[in-house]
This record gives sequence, structure tokens and C-alpha cells, in this order.
Amino acid sequence: MDTQLIDKIVNAVLYEGYILYPYRPSVKNRQRWTFGGVFPESYSTANHGAEPFAAQTQVLIEGSAEAILNVQIRFLHLTDRIVGSIDPPLAEWPKTGEASFKSVEFLHVASQQYQSWQEAAEREVVAPGIKLSDLLKRSRMQDFEFSGGREVQPLAETDGRIAGVLVRLQQSICGQIELSAEELSTGLFKLTCRTTNRTILENPQTCDRSNAQMHSMASTHAILNLEGAEFISSIDPPEKWKAFAGQCNNIGCFPVLVGAAPRRDTMLCSPIILYDYPQIAPESAGDLFDGGEIDEILTLRILTLSDEEKQAVANVDERARVMLERTHALELADVASMHGAMKSLRPLHDGGAS
Repeated sequence: MDTQLIDKIVNAVLYEGYILYPYRPSVKNRQRWTFGGVFPESYSTANHGAEPFAAQTQVLIEGSAEAILNVQIRFLHLTDRIVGSIDPPLAEWPKTGEASFKSVEFLHVASQQYQSWQEAAEREVVAPGIKLSDLLKRSRMQDFEFSGGREVQPLAETDGRIAGVLVRLQQSICGQIELSAEELSTGLFKLTCRTTNRTILENPQTCDRSNAQMHSMASTHAILNLEGAEFISSIDPPEKWKAFAGQCNNIGCFPVLVGAAPRRDTMLCSPIILYDYPQIAPESAGDLFDGGEIDEILTLRILTLSDEEKQAVANVDERARVMLERTHALELADVASMHGAMKSLRPLHDGGAS
């Protein structure tokens, strides 16, 4: 498995749509986490399946039943970043407990603006070294849990008075991976990988979407790797396996071969539609959270933002700040290299049309 190449694609998928141009808390970024959301099952059921509680992929494997399967489930665990105002400011932070504060959208403290927002932490669940023959006998279940937490950071003015607070709040997430396999023909198997959100909500019937989302897995995807067998393309399977490929039931996932072509040892089961062997354009200078867009256009747009807009980008999110600084550090030659280039030529066979 070409880990370095695959990681670039996986990270692009993980942060696709994390925050969209113009990278500020504008109307465009009010509705976030639209890719690969897996909500608590009780919430989904209470809302008649309006939001999915599971992501499932089914892929075909060609080879030996003694093959070894390695599974990674990756997603983003949301964090509520709350900005609070303390008025009047405190001379010092309480030695026990916390100071009372009023939640606000943004706050200026010591010449810096703090913005209420949602951040995210990367999560990974690994199920390695599974024999395909074992999955043919019985399904394998693996539970996982990521606990919540609360961090409080006092915000001090230049004179030392505490004028605000930054609270990062994360809810717990419980889930389950279910793996199973069946033999369809001699040397042909169907693998099912299902990830379910088992988080318990106290009142799912009255819980609104924004609160349920804090218990959800965002940008959920799976990386499947084989040792001793090969996956069959879900997009372009051989003629003899097309009927079986058409019967695969994928929910919230689009499985594609990933890595260096023509190797078929790794599948990326992505919440966005890709083609087999996707690649990051070599001209790309870094992540822009818009993997399917043209880097040159986005880079030029970022550079034309006003100073006030750029400051808003830097304030809203650490990843956005890093992206902004990286873009500003580009030399003219770096920007010029992003311009379109002809990658390959092929002859036309259309009766001589030009």
C-alpha cells in the first residue's frame, strides 16, 4: 500500500467542505458538515431516517479466502468553540470553579477577535489483520467510543484583567463497525463494511439537528486494504463480474481503487464521488478544503480578499489561518505553476474530424 499517496487523498476527502470560500462565517458556511454525516441511530429513527445513522460499503474481492483484511474508519469529531464575555472584567480567574460569562458570537480582547465556531478533531478506528476466511464463517463486530470533554481558556486584556473566556466542548460518540463476507463464486467474494453510530441521546424526539450533529461522525469514510487478494473496481468491473458489482449496496459511500495504478490492494470508501486512482494535482500548493476545485482560481480569490476579510479568515479557524499564511507566502512563480497544463495526448478516431 502506497501510504503517502493514499494519505494525501484521504486527507483531502476528510476536509472536503470543512470551510468553503470565502472561508469566513458567512451564509455559505452556516450549514456545515454536509459530507459523510453519520448521526445517532435514535435521532435518525425519531426523525424518520431524515439523517443516516450508518455508512455501508460493499465491494468485490478476487483471490484467496486466506487473504488478510485491514480496515480503517476515519471521521471528524466536532468541537463547539464558545466565546464568552465577562462584564465587568475580573482582576483574576477564580481559584475554584469558573467565572460566569455571556455567550457571544465574537469578542475583541487584547486587540484580537475571538469567534464562536465549530472545530473538529480527527478520529480513527482500526481493525487490522482480519482473515477473510473468518468473515465467511461469521460477522465481526468492533465497538468504539470517543469520550467528550470540556476545556476552558480565560482571555485576558493587556492589563491582565479577564474579559472573556473560550470554551471548547466536545460530546461523546459511540459506534460499531460490522464486517462480513460471502463467497459469490469460486475465488470471488463480497465484503460488507458497515459503520453505525450507537450514541445514546436522552431525548432524541426533541433534539434538534445542530445538537444531534455534535454527537455525529462527520466526513465518515473507510480505507480497506488487502494482503493476498485484490479488489475489483466498483466503477469499471470486468464483464464477467458486472452483475455481482451491480448488486453491491453502498450507503453514503462510493468505493474507488486508490494508490498507484494498476495496484488493486486498497479501496477508499468516500462520502464524495471520486474515480478510481484519484490524485492530488501536482501543481497544488496545499489544502484549500475544496479538493475538486481549481487551485489557481481559489488562490487568486484568496489573494484579492480585503485586509478586513483576511483578518476574519485568520480569526475563524486555525486551519483557515494556516491556509491563508501559506497562500500569502507563495512566490509569483508558484502561482504561475498552477496554471493549466496539457498532461497527455491521444489520437482521435472519429472519421477525421478536427
